[in-house]
Amino acid sequence: MSLFRKLDLELPNLLRLFKHCDKWLIVINADPDALASAMALRRIMSHRVDEAVIAHVNEVRRPDNRAMIRRLRIPLTRLTPTLAAGFNRLAMVDSQPHHHPEFAPYHFSVVIDHHPLEENASWRADYRDIRPGYGAVSTMMTEYLHNLKVRPGMLLATALLYGIKTDTKSFERPFIDADIRAFRHLAAKANMLLLSKIARVEMDKAWLPVIAAALGRLSPLSRRGYAAHLGEVDSPDILVILADFCLHVDAVSWAVISGVWQGRAVVVFRGDGLSLDMGVLAKESFGALGPAGGHATMARAEFDLNAMPRRSLEDFVCERLEACPGKPVRPQKRPR
Repeated sequence: MSLFRKLDLELPNLLRLFKHCDKWLIVINADPDALASAMALRRIMSHRVDEAVIAHVNEVRRPDNRAMIRRLRIPLTRLTPTLAAGFNRLAMVDSQPHHHPEFAPYHFSVVIDHHPLEENASWRADYRDIRPGYGAVSTMMTEYLHNLKVRPGMLLATALLYGIKTDTKSFERPFIDADIRAFRHLAAKANMLLLSKIARVEMDKAWLPVIAAALGRLSPLSRRGYAAHLGEVDSPDILVILADFCLHVDAVSWAVISGVWQGRAVVVFRGDGLSLDMGVLAKESFGALGPAGGHATMARAEFDLNAMPRRSLEDFVCERLEACPGKPVRPQKRPR
């Protein structure tokens, strides 16, 4: 049995698009899976095209993503119309043309993705490979490299391994056998110490005083919950970090951390999955004010500060949470 699926039909269709006179722009919404997949596609294009550049549409804020870019030496630039005008071919990995408004003006010759294909999708590409069953596009790109007999270098192997790790949440999310085979295949070539260093980077050094102050202001709620308000924050990720941290404390079943980001209230919910449903709690508490909801263990709410009565956001959030009965998590069915 072959280690990976054979791409005897797909590869000729892809490779014939790569001409030595072409300049390619690989466009992504930057996260670990997209970054790694773009690196792999750029490696495949090397020596086949005149130039291949990776461009992103989003602002890279997460500390682990920035650490990945820096430590794995990923060449990256921001997508602008002026930049795109200098390239005659565009490719996309880990996304589809309708996923972001900044993709709209462009025609993509190559699209490789693992998200479901939208029904009646109107976009076209000269080559597209959409496989929703896969846990990560990094797995798909590992298959391409293997079929082309391209051995990924240490930095590329580490990036692809991290892409699989993050998109499958270390295989806690849905995955297939190909994801496991790719992970095992890459592990022999990757720098595991470097991977561990990147994965552990969860916060910016500037956040430490804010988190320290917030821990001192944690307020107990009913039903083994805790809440804290951080005030103005430079990124909502700091709310997520603190909410996740709270669940590592014994006897804490759920936590709600709020803050103000870009003039809007952001409320992050985290739960242990054994007590209250965080998605329901978020929707019932703040759904009337703006987007609110999520899953049983994680949820989020956002609303305009003008939508709440004239009092502190901290008091308002605590009052809404205590007033909302919430809903218990549905017990998981045992397999027969």
